[in-house]
Amino acid sequence: MTEHSSPARPGRWRTGAESKQRILDAARALFREHGYGGATVRAVAGEAGVDPGMVFYFFGTKQGLFAAAIEMSAQVPPALEEVFAGGLDGLGERIVRTLVENLDASGRAPRAMLTRADDQADALIREYVDREVTRRLADLLDTPDAAFRAGMVNVQLLGLTVARYVVRIEPIASASVDVLVNRFGPLVQRCLTEDG
Repeated sequence: MTEHSSPARPGRWRTGAESKQRILDAARALFREHGYGGATVRAVAGEAGVDPGMVFYFFGTKQGLFAAAIEMSAQVPPALEEVFAGGLDGLGERIVRTLVENLDASGRAPRAMLTRADDQADALIREYVDREVTRRLADLLDTPDAAFRAGMVNVQLLGLTVARYVVRIEPIASASVDVLVNRFGPLVQRCLTEDG
């Protein structure tokens, strides 16, 4: 009896690892070309020659795909969902804890998440932060200055990130997560909720 092999479906790869790498390569190219908002999961799948379901299988969400493409911890997108799921009360502490725990776990400075840190990469990170953090923070607030307040949160988080992971200013660099949450969380919360 002769075995007949059916033609392989387009986009099929011999191993999951090959498919996953092909998706990542396509995602990196499309995020750089079209930005975070302009690169769709469907377009990434098409470029990689796979079904969009395979992208979701490997990366869960578009946020998860982006995190993998820039080598951000895979825990960041679901952690952000938890931060926002809790509403406005205690948001400052939750967001500081999420930032510090995830950056501590990565063991790398934030810009090292990109294979090449340049103006285009910086713009891509800004777009991601704007869509996934800043706008969502502003949407939680019922104030005319919501965008400014959300921007002030970004200033606090950026300052903490630079001091702890890039410049390594003591005692911030060696402080425990709990100390930073207890000290910086209320500052972030005031940016969001304090009358001013």
